[in-house]
Parts: sequence; C-alpha cells; structure tokens
Amino acid sequence: MNPTLEKIAAAATENFRAANGILRVSAETFAFAREEQKPSEDAVVVKEYSGVWLAAVADGLGSAKQGGEAAARAVEALARNFPARPCAWNAGKTLEEITRHLNRRFYQEGMARFESTELATTIAALVLEGDRAYILNAGDSRIYLWRTDKLTQISTDHRESHPDRTHVLTRAMGLADELTPATRELPILADDVLLLCTDGMSDVLNEAALIALLERGANAAVIATEACRLATDATRDDLTVVTLRVLEVGALQRLTETALRVPDKLKVGDAIDGFTLRRSFRASDRIWLAARQGDSFVLKFAPREAAQNDSARTVFEREIWHATQMQAEFFPAAFVPENATACYYALEYINAPTLKQFIAKHNPLTPPQVVELAKFILRAEQFLLRHDFVHGDLKPENILVLRENDDLRFKLIDLGSVSEVFSLQGRAGTPSYLAPERFSGATMTERTEIFSLGVTLYEALTGKLPYGEIEPFQTPIFKTARALTTLNPLAPLWLEAIAARALSVASEQRYENYSEMLFELENPTKVRPFYQSGTPLLERNPLLFFKFGFFLLLAVTFSLLLVIFNLLKR
Repeated sequence: MNPTLEKIAAAATENFRAANGILRVSAETFAFAREEQKPSEDAVVVKEYSGVWLAAVADGLGSAKQGGEAAARAVEALARNFPARPCAWNAGKTLEEITRHLNRRFYQEGMARFESTELATTIAALVLEGDRAYILNAGDSRIYLWRTDKLTQISTDHRESHPDRTHVLTRAMGLADELTPATRELPILADDVLLLCTDGMSDVLNEAALIALLERGANAAVIATEACRLATDATRDDLTVVTLRVLEVGALQRLTETALRVPDKLKVGDAIDGFTLRRSFRASDRIWLAARQGDSFVLKFAPREAAQNDSARTVFEREIWHATQMQAEFFPAAFVPENATACYYALEYINAPTLKQFIAKHNPLTPPQVVELAKFILRAEQFLLRHDFVHGDLKPENILVLRENDDLRFKLIDLGSVSEVFSLQGRAGTPSYLAPERFSGATMTERTEIFSLGVTLYEALTGKLPYGEIEPFQTPIFKTARALTTLNPLAPLWLEAIAARALSVASEQRYENYSEMLFELENPTKVRPFYQSGTPLLERNPLLFFKFGFFLLLAVTFSLLLVIFNLLKR
C-alpha cells in the first residue's frame, strides 16, 4: 500500500471501529457519448443489494473492433453474478473471480471469432459493504477517494510510462488469457465520496479542477458537464462519471473470514448442520445422501486436498458458485445451508434413474421422447450460455429421467463440470462424448456441446455409441457413424438428418448454435437433408445423379453419331 493510502487507513481506524449503523449511500451517474449519432463505447452499472453497493465503469478499447460490446458485457456480468457470490468469498475476491472469468471469456472468444483480441475493455469496479470499500481495476479507468478535502487516486493506471506511449495500455480485460487486476481494500467513513470515471474525464479534467468541483459538492452530472466543456476536438471522448457519497457507514465487518473446515473422513450416521448422512454416492465418500427433518438431500463436500491447498478450495468454491447461481427448472435446486460449519453444498434429491440406467432397463427412447430430450438439453444449454458457460460433460449418466404418467421429464446434473464457453479445458469431459476437435485442444463452444448432445441422442435412440467406446487418453479415428434408421427403423428421416448434422466429424458441418438445432427440432418439415463430406452424388441426390447421367450419355451418343456420320461421308 502506498504511503497516502496508509495514512487514510490509519486516520480512519478509530472512527470505523465504532460504526454500528446500516450503510447508506447516495449515488449519481452521468455519461456523455463523444458523437451524438454513435453509441458510447463506455458502460456503467450502479446497483444496491440489501445494503451492499456495486459500481463499475468500463471503456471499450478504441483499437478493438468490439470494445463497446466488451464494456457493456463486463458491467452487465458484474451486476448479474455478484449477488450469487459464495458465502466464503468476500466482496474483493468475488470481484476478482468474476473479472478473471470474463477476461478469459473475452480473450478466447475474440481469438475464436476474430483471430485477434477484438473484445477488450478497461474496468474499474468497487463494492461498498459495511465499513469497507473493495476496489479493482485494469486499464486506465480510474477510482478516486475524496475525504476531508483531500483527493486520492486509489486505482492504478495501467499505461506505458514512455511520454510518447501513454495512450498504450499495459493491462485490460481481453488482451491476454490471464489477467491480474489491481485490487485493494480500504475502510470508508461517513462523508467520503468515491468517484469512478473513464479516461474521457480524467484526461481532460486535472486533479486541481476536480478538487475545486468536489469542494463545492459537485455530483457526477456537474463533473461530467465540466469535463465536456473543457474538452477540445483532440481530447473529446466518450466519458462516464459515477459519484458515491457515503451518508452512513455500516456495521464493522470482520477483517478476515474463517475458512470453513473440510471434513477428512465421513461415514454413515455423521450429523452435520442438521443433516444425517445415509449413504455415499457414485463410490465417492465426498457425495452423500442425507436426511434432514424428513426430507432427503444430496450433500457434496470439498475434496480432502482443499483443507491444505488453496487452489483446490477455490476450484470447489467456484463449483458451489456455479451450482447455486444456476437456479432454473433444468437442474436440481442447490443451496449452501445458512451458518454452515463445513465446506459443502446441498442439492435437491431426486429419486430417479439416469438416462443410462433408464435405457438399460426400458430399452431405447421413442423418437418423440428423444425430440423432447433434445429440446430440454438445448434450452438448458441456452440458459448456461446466458451465464457464459457450457455444461462440459453432456452424457446419459448426467441426465435424470422422471416419469409423469406416460410422459418423461428430465433434469441435467453434475454442474461441477460446468466450464466457461471458449475455455481450453483439454479433454475435460467423457472421451466417448467429446467432439473430435476437443482431442486436439480446441476450445469448448456451442458446436462441441452439440456434438456431445448428438452422441447422447444417438445412444438414447439406439442404445449404442455412434463412434464406439473411446478410452481416456486415446486419440480416436472417427469413421462414419451408422445411420440411425438402420438401428432404429422407427426414427424418421428428418430426425436422422438432425442427429447426423450434430454428429458431424467436421465441426463446420455441425449446427453453429443451439437455436439453429432447436428450430429444426420444432419444425420437422424445414429440416435440411444432411450428408457427410465425400458422400457420393448418387446418395446425396439420386435424381440429379440420373439427370446428369442421362445428359452425359446423350452427349456421348451424339458425339458417336457425329463421328459415324463423318466416316460415312468419306
């Protein structure tokens, strides 16, 4: 911490230790677009969640084609994901985890879509909670603290130091696969003003001018308007300003969080937070069926190594975050019990077989059932994609089958496999269901998930794998899968075409996105015929083959007649 910040922290010690009230903040936001006819490349969010305040500004990099898109997505994702933070994470860790996740997404998606870093943006974010401010930034969007007539920049400018290259950023979201943002934590006091801004303001309004405005009690609108007035044609830029005035600080927050214990050995009959362990699942002593007040639940505990290994604990805490964040009809409900005494989370217990077990007992599904299964999975994946995730391990073992009279319903399980879309997870998943390109290190995309879905549908209809069993660490050779109708004559040709397109070894021949496949499932009459690359014309279009053959034969016949005619003339 720099000396100025140390003085701020020391001066505040006595005051913030006595704070007992509820955090109250007055927030103001103001933004200007550089050109009236063009949308701003800046984005901003200010949200309050039960007494916790989140504010963030982002400025899309001018050198990036999709900088504005990245800025808007960054602040929207912060606002959407922050409330679902794990109870073991403080606000600062949550900001950092979300930012790291988004950075990887922007970088990998930029490389996949544009083969360059076109999704890039600065970020400056803070959370006010109780009596603390948690601060994060990457790039040159700034955060200032105004306290007792003193202005302090509490963010870090990530710009090159050479006078001719100060416009070049050394750090921002989306520029590299890994990002280390600047972070810090500070106490806050009543009457503090925290100001966030993009460089459209800070490059025009120097600190002396900003101090003069703050001394007069200026809010975001006044500050932004003054910056616009001072801007010249050369310095005019999109600008955004947020001011957060602390009216009253909240109750003293614990300075450190006590890490929840990771149980070493678990056994039948153990009681934890009112749950009694009944039996373990899947030959794992970290997943248990448990009972509480007559209801059944599944408890998933952190792996043993998380007790000593911070990285393993963080991975499990991310899994908790994913599971509890993904609250939708597609998945079993997940929650962390209030006042939990161990590192685990609970899942709604659904007494139902997996699709693998159901097929083995009841034979393959009927075509209408498979269509409903496919629609269910695609909608579940669309939900995950809205949170920037893919399931990562689609297969019959991860789908529960629920009977309702003669109808079937489904639930998708094992959100521990959820991965960021466009992430590089090696061979994460189950080999027999992995898309061919995943064996050579390709990123996880809608197309790779659609392949896994295609294998699952094929197996649901036939009881067999289209490309056979693939062992871990094996690099398979994918040959043409047998047509569905040869194994299940009840499958209509349009469903066979959908499955074949989803199962295409060549990724460019597969559906590009979930919505495309869902549309064809919902509109069978509009399903396009599908043929693998290299399929003979006779199989792809018999009518065209015979037409071509007829005219070719006709041409040859005329040529022969012409030759005979010429010979006779001689």
